[in-house]
Amino acid sequence: MLKKIMKKSIADLPAFITDYLGMALALAVLIIFFGIKANNFFTLTTFRTIANQVPDITIVAVGMTFVLIVAGIDLSVGSVMALAGAVLGLFMVKFNFPLPAAIVVCLAVGILCGAANGLVIIRWRLPAFIVTLGMLEIARGGAYLVTESRTIYIGGPVEVITDASILGFSLPFIVAVAIVVAGQLVLSRTVFGRYLIAIGTNEEAVRLSGIDPRPLKLAVFVLCGFLTSIAAVIHTARLSSANPNAGYGLELQAIAAVVIGGTSLMGGRGSVVSSFFGVLIIAVLGTGLAQIGAQESTKRLITGCVIVAAVILDHYRHRIRKSQK
Repeated sequence: MLKKIMKKSIADLPAFITDYLGMALALAVLIIFFGIKANNFFTLTTFRTIANQVPDITIVAVGMTFVLIVAGIDLSVGSVMALAGAVLGLFMVKFNFPLPAAIVVCLAVGILCGAANGLVIIRWRLPAFIVTLGMLEIARGGAYLVTESRTIYIGGPVEVITDASILGFSLPFIVAVAIVVAGQLVLSRTVFGRYLIAIGTNEEAVRLSGIDPRPLKLAVFVLCGFLTSIAAVIHTARLSSANPNAGYGLELQAIAAVVIGGTSLMGGRGSVVSSFFGVLIIAVLGTGLAQIGAQESTKRLITGCVIVAAVILDHYRHRIRKSQK
């Protein structure tokens, strides 16, 4: 059974390529539309703004893709990012840690939160929705306690992360793209990635094949926590401060981007590259609507409609593929 599932996922690779072309076409249509409607959309400033906005959400979306593929969900990523950023600011400002050492502590916070989520879910077989909802409150409360409900201003020592650039692209954007590439390779070209798809497709079949899915699911939640803490470093560097209110609604943005990218909420199907396209579509949509003068309420309404439309299209696309097989 497991071998059949793994062979099926390999056979689906050409379909993923088709998906990439479809996502790229949708993104191109949005860019052309806003380029025509908005006078200043086709400018270096606009694309630079988009590039500076997407690194943290992109990295979180990569972790969320892995979680959704195993039929899980992580609602705590926004709060974990706030807590990890708060710890980064605390150790740099109050304890005078150098940036590299503070980053290590920040990453450890994300890993611990992800491990806590995974261990509770696996040990007591609880729904990921409930457990991560609890972690959402725990981490947010921790962020307020660490910062004493105030923004910690860090300044120059952390700004070096966002100030650095390579070939005109900011370091955070390059890091985000590298993580997307690495994530896609892990998902599509490694045994670990095949097992995750198999777990999301039929966890019982994986178990009956002699493979314990629990360590793999734990690894996925740890990975999501780790990537969220990397996003926390980038977010904190961009703002030059650690804000306990950071990351509000981040979990919804990440899930929306991943769903637009075609990852199934039921597990067993997804693509990191498509999730990245989903992030870019949301970013371009938000920036373009802002430039043509759309109100915040209108932006949210249109973005919501795009998400629902993407889910409906993916449903029919999946049915067509299933009927062809």
